[in-house]
Amino acid sequence: MADEEFMLDTDDLTRRMDGAMGALKTEFSSLRTGRASATMLEPVMVEAYGQKTPINQVGTINVPEPRMVTVNVWDKSMVQAVEKAIMNSGLGINPQTNGTIVMLPIPELNEERRRDLTRVAAQYAEHARVAVRNVRREGMDQIKKAKNDGMSEDDQKIWEGEVQELTDKYIKAIDAALEHKQAEIMQV
Repeated sequence: MADEEFMLDTDDLTRRMDGAMGALKTEFSSLRTGRASATMLEPVMVEAYGQKTPINQVGTINVPEPRMVTVNVWDKSMVQAVEKAIMNSGLGINPQTNGTIVMLPIPELNEERRRDLTRVAAQYAEHARVAVRNVRREGMDQIKKAKNDGMSEDDQKIWEGEVQELTDKYIKAIDAALEHKQAEIMQV
């Protein structure tokens, strides 16, 4: 019976580690690499109608050219709120307004800014590793509890090995994603 619980448990651990990877990919997509990308605006929240709203729910985001992102705001009264949200987002982009269209020219990144961004990417990756390790710790705690409830030592070793293997797989994926993102940032 303890084995059946753990089979479901590994699925849950996998789902939660996938969540850590998904969060990392979202954070990476918000880092500017010198090229325009609609995903760089995903974390931007606009104060709209009395509540925080994702920017893509107040306007259409387009990338008309490699170094320009535009937001076509649907409600003219929201243009200033969108502009303010972008300026306060920490993206380092100064919006320019033309009617209901907010244009975001993406400046060329200098060497120092690229190095800063690689450090930020490394911090994001470390947060993801910590999240994966926390899931691993919870899994190991569940195994120890099952051991105290009568699980055999052999089964304990098997489950611990499975959890560790899952953890190693995700840590390796995080490291690979970080390496790829840092190479993308440093590319001129």
